[in-house]
Formats: sequence, structure tokens, C-alpha cells
Amino acid sequence: MTRITFAAGQARLSDWRAIRDGAALELAPGWRTDVAAGLATLERALASGAALYGVNTGFGKLASTRIAAGDLAKLQLNLLRSHAAGTGPNLPRPVVRLILALKAASLARGASGARPEIVETLLALLEADMLPDVPAQGSVGASGDLAPLAHLSLVLVGEGSASDAQHVTHGGATALAAIGRAPLVLGPKEGLALLNGTQVSTAIALDAYFRANDLLRAGLLTGAMSVDAARGSDTPFDPRIHALRGQPGQARVAEALRQLLAGSAIRDSHRDNDIRVQDPYCLRCQPQVIGACLDLIEQAGVTLGREANAVTDNPLLVEGGELLSGGNFHAEPVAFAADTLALALAEIGAIAERRIALLTDPVLSGLPAFLVQGGGLNSGFMIAQVTAAALAAENRAMATPRSVDSLPTSANQEDHVSMATNAALRLTPMAENVEGILAIEYLAAAQGIGFHRPLTSSAPIEAAVARLRDVVAPWDEDRLMAPDIAAARALLRDVQVPLA
Repeated sequence: MTRITFAAGQARLSDWRAIRDGAALELAPGWRTDVAAGLATLERALASGAALYGVNTGFGKLASTRIAAGDLAKLQLNLLRSHAAGTGPNLPRPVVRLILALKAASLARGASGARPEIVETLLALLEADMLPDVPAQGSVGASGDLAPLAHLSLVLVGEGSASDAQHVTHGGATALAAIGRAPLVLGPKEGLALLNGTQVSTAIALDAYFRANDLLRAGLLTGAMSVDAARGSDTPFDPRIHALRGQPGQARVAEALRQLLAGSAIRDSHRDNDIRVQDPYCLRCQPQVIGACLDLIEQAGVTLGREANAVTDNPLLVEGGELLSGGNFHAEPVAFAADTLALALAEIGAIAERRIALLTDPVLSGLPAFLVQGGGLNSGFMIAQVTAAALAAENRAMATPRSVDSLPTSANQEDHVSMATNAALRLTPMAENVEGILAIEYLAAAQGIGFHRPLTSSAPIEAAVARLRDVVAPWDEDRLMAPDIAAARALLRDVQVPLA
């Protein structure tokens, strides 16, 4: 098993990606010292007799209710049980892996008042791939991702449920026993430290960020293929054009497209004496559109990278030995990042769908109608383009910002919320839709390039066509399209397109 090591608060985005994909996490030495210092601060605060939110008081609107010393452990356990009010399908296993790692790393910074045993148990679950069952719905992205984190945390006390690597579900106590752990009895503030925080919304958004990066690169390949299939021009990718604008993503995308098309005999065949002056925007403006998407995705990555390393529960044990109440659990940065990713995903798919429409239109592409000979008897890619349009329309609707919405909760104590988890949850179906659109473009562009034989495209594009033709035959007459789309989707997940 791959093992990732970093100091709490200093992880890279690549570390989180590796953990999502199956790596174990080992925190760098020294975190127990920080945890011990935080616990000492908490003990002093308790001994002072002061009212400490969520430690010896109730929660939310009940914060003014003091809790007797003998009931503090019960308070934390009741918190987990009462807040496990999630619903809907369980979050995907890669996302739960991220949540476990994010929560462990956050608690290990020592500002939350959790004992080392809490961190160790979270890491043990992650390493064993014994993942708590976490319903996806139930968080509004403020006061932390309370409901989903409660479901995750119940396993630590031997309640709730978890599923092993074979997807067999176990009760919490059985799951712990299977990894050599016993149920924990929560100390003061540990329930609150586990439930407060933005780890769920951040994990979902991080997963989407990684997918958006991959899809953007896959879209560069299929977009370059469409340029050659439509006998388009590479002039719009000239670096001098993009230097005059100065947008970094735009210049990087143009360079990637130039590299993908370099050496194409199809391009050379119509470099001179082509009666067309300019290509449609879906070909010509790829650097401007996809470059803007790249900039948005990377900015979202910066925000999510910070959030992944953050401490976002409340109250916090801070330098100077104080316990301070604040609002780090408010996930507005995550909500904005998720909305940004939604815009980028929608546009990657939208411009790809327009390229598919161009390729299937003989007036625009100069190719056979719907990319098949014998049109009429054969419908070719007619309905594949309709499917791409349907997916693009779904994404357009889902791209509406979620961060501008807010419903007050907890009897108006929590009167403005981020909706970050809602914002992040819609990114997975959006990414699936983009993948479907790009798979259809992959098939359509390869089909179009085939009509230009014996002329060849560039080396990287010919390699992509060859990979596709290993599993999908050219479309000579109508057959089932869905299996071809599924095969193309699988191939696109392994696309590697370098971006300078």
C-alpha cells in the first residue's frame, strides 16, 4: 500500500489525490505534542469553571444551557446520535477516504481538543479501507458538515456502520474490532470537534477538482481531434495572439493544442488555398474558453488546498492558551470554489457539444451527414449528438450558483449558511455528464478523421485514434452506440495531456 506522509496543515493537493485513490496517511512526527498542548489548554479552561461552548454547554440555540460535570461525556455522545440525521445515498468511497484523512489532519493540529486516540482511530479506518457509511444529504455548509460528520463519527464509538473493501457492511463495533480497535468513550469537546468542520464539503469538492482537471485535459485531446476532423485551422493557437491578451490559462491551452496538432498532414493539406477564412468559435476559441476554465479550476484548487489544511471546528484552542469561539466552520470559501468548478465543468462540456454538432453537420464540416455513409438508411451519430446536447443542458441547469442561497437553521442562531455541501454534491453528476460528452466527441472526431484517409493527423492524435480503434470499430453502418460511448469513456480516464 502506498503511504503518504506530511505534517498536519502542510499537505499538497497531490497528497489528497493519492489518499483519495487508496494511499494510507501517516502524519509526520510531532503532532502528538501539539495535541497534548491543546488538551492541556482545554483542561485548564474546564477547571476555571467558565462556560465553554459545546464543552459544558448545550449547542446552537441551547448554548446558554450549562451541563453538569458528570454529564460531559454523555453530552458528546448525545451530540453524535442526535446529529446523525442525514439522508440520501451514501457518499462514494473515495470521498469518504478524503473525509477521514481531512478530519484526522485537522484534529492533529492540536487546536480542537481531541485526544491522539481519535486521530489514530480515524487513520486506522482509512488504512484498513473500513469506511463509515455517510449519507450524502443533510449539511448546509455552516456550523460544520454536522449530519454527515455525525454518521462518520458514530463508528468511532461503536455505533453507526462501515463498509469494508469488499463492500460488506458492518455495525460500528464490529467494524472497529475488524481493524483491532475498541469503541472510544468521548472526552470533553471531542464530539463537537468531530462534527464541526468543513471536511465533507471540502472532500466532495476536492474529488470534483481532481476530476475537472482530468476532464479538461481529455477535452483538449478531443478538441484537437475535432479541429483536424473538421479540417480546421491551427492559426488561432499562434502564441502571438495569446501574448497580446496575457491570460495565462489561455496561453497554456493554446500551447497544448499546438503540440497536439503539430505535424498533422491533414492540416498541411488545406493550409493553402482554403476558401474558409475563419472557423466557428467552438474550434477557434478553445484557448479562450478552456483557458478561462483552467484558470477557474486552478483557483478553486488553491482555495480547496488551503481549506484541506485548515482547522475549521469551534471553539478553538489557540496560541496563548485561550479557548475562542468563532466561525471557521462556515464553508463559504468551499461554496465559492464549488460554484467555480461548476461553471468550468459546464463550459468544458458546452463547447465540446458544439464541436460534436459541427462534425455531424455536413454544411459546417464538409463530412458526410451524421458522420456515416449511406445516410437515410443509416442515422450514424444523429442521436449521439442529441445525447450530448441533453447532457450539456443538464449541466447548464446545475451550474446555477448555490452559494447565493441560504436558509436559516437552528432557530435562527445559524442565520446565514453557505450551502457548500449542496454546491459540491452537484459536481459529481456534472463531471459524469462532461465525461459522456467528451466520449461522444472522441468517437465523432475519430470517425471524422477516418474520412480524410490516407492523410494522417499528428502523432498524439493518431495514437489516440489507434487506442480507440483497438476497442471500437469505425462506424460503417448503424449498430448499438451505447457500448461505444462506454468504451470511449473508459479510455478518456487515462488521457494524459501536458499543460505547461
